[in-house]
Amino acid sequence: MSLPPDSETAGQADRARWHAFAVCLGAGFMALLDVSIVNVALPSIEDALDAGPSDLQWIVAGYSLAFGLMLVPAGRVGDVLGRRRLFVGGLIAFVIFSAACGMAPSAGVLALCRLLQGLSAGTLNPQVVGLIQQLFSGSARARAFGYFGATVGLSTATGPLVGGLLIAAFGQEHGWRAVFLVNVPIGLLLIPLALRYLPGHDRRPAGRVDIDVVGLVLLGAAVVCVMLPFVVASEAQGDAPWWTVAVGLACGGLFAWWERRLERAGGSPVLPAALVRTPSFAFGVAVGTAYFAGFTGLFLLSTLYLQQGLQLTPLQAGLTLTSFALCGALSAARSGRMVQRFGRWTVVGGATVMIVGMVGVDLVAASMDGPRTPLVIAACLAVAGLGNGNVVAPNQTLTLADVPVERGGSAGGVLQTAQRVGASVGIAVVAAVFFSNLGSGGLAGGYGEAMSAGLRVNIALLCVAVVAAGVDALRRRRREPG
Repeated sequence: MSLPPDSETAGQADRARWHAFAVCLGAGFMALLDVSIVNVALPSIEDALDAGPSDLQWIVAGYSLAFGLMLVPAGRVGDVLGRRRLFVGGLIAFVIFSAACGMAPSAGVLALCRLLQGLSAGTLNPQVVGLIQQLFSGSARARAFGYFGATVGLSTATGPLVGGLLIAAFGQEHGWRAVFLVNVPIGLLLIPLALRYLPGHDRRPAGRVDIDVVGLVLLGAAVVCVMLPFVVASEAQGDAPWWTVAVGLACGGLFAWWERRLERAGGSPVLPAALVRTPSFAFGVAVGTAYFAGFTGLFLLSTLYLQQGLQLTPLQAGLTLTSFALCGALSAARSGRMVQRFGRWTVVGGATVMIVGMVGVDLVAASMDGPRTPLVIAACLAVAGLGNGNVVAPNQTLTLADVPVERGGSAGGVLQTAQRVGASVGIAVVAAVFFSNLGSGGLAGGYGEAMSAGLRVNIALLCVAVVAAGVDALRRRRREPG
């Protein structure tokens, strides 16, 4: 029995949407994986390329800075000129610069290629969020963001594991090159799939393209100036250019003034006042910033504690962190249904469970030292991962729920930029506390006490996210008592 023509067409359209979504997830995973995968390869890079501390610092920091810089401009340009164009262009550039990183002959060339790789990833990533907004609505959108949240969690937590596996397979001398070159075959597979499955309705607007170039430049300058000293401070224990924070705040003030002026003149600002005044968007950005400030530093602390303190190999440390990734992916995949039923309380509950898991890690680090310690740490991280899966994707869904589809890319870019800034600030603060408490004696060679001190900063920042989410949940309940 054949389906009616309308049903058959609807089924084909639905399959096409999910095929396009799968391409988006693959590209998003690849771009976000490179934020963390390189950390385990730094000792190999140092030996192979005779890299100094400054070189290593910029190999890591350059990617993060360039990634954060491009999110909002690329999101806005994708909204105006077409998301498929930006997606495919960013993906091609990411593959090219990943190959260049893997073949870099010197530390300076590698740092430059990492910067360009970060710009490519920052161009690609906001198109993923914008395309999810474009492809789905209602419960299907919440479900899609749930899968996207699982991808974010997996890419963040499995970076050390994937890096450790590649270094173990190819050796210390060439394994670090494989960390970058692994993106090439994946990207070459995704490019034709993107051209085939992503929505092809991108038409160049007739007449003048209305893009707020001045606003984008001011916002980009503000983001880089604010992020720079925190990223530098988190990657090295040297002096950071803290004066750039003042410059960044000044650029932020100029950006706000320019946006108001442009909107009054009838222009099209990067951040319309209506979007900024949308409570769901404003609360979502606040929750995302505080949450990423609190949870991202967990991986820096865990890597140092497991490898330097407990003397695990990069692969063993990566396996210990895998419990967080797997449990986070499981809960994130179901978070779409949760957020449809419980709304903002899903985020409150998820962040609370995340705190419980991190408190468990804190107690273990402060009281245990021995061969069983990694197993207990992995169990506590599994609890934290279950909580994390119910935060990232639901917060994204709730933040963008009231945002028009034509602003999906730029709004998603603003949210991700805020998360990147929060992560940079949080990692810098946690790293400073960790190293200031690192002594030569005690549990795990002094790393246990330092780990515990750093985790308490993480937990405090997560509590800020819980409070912000709770306030928004109460606001929503008063507004919609049913």
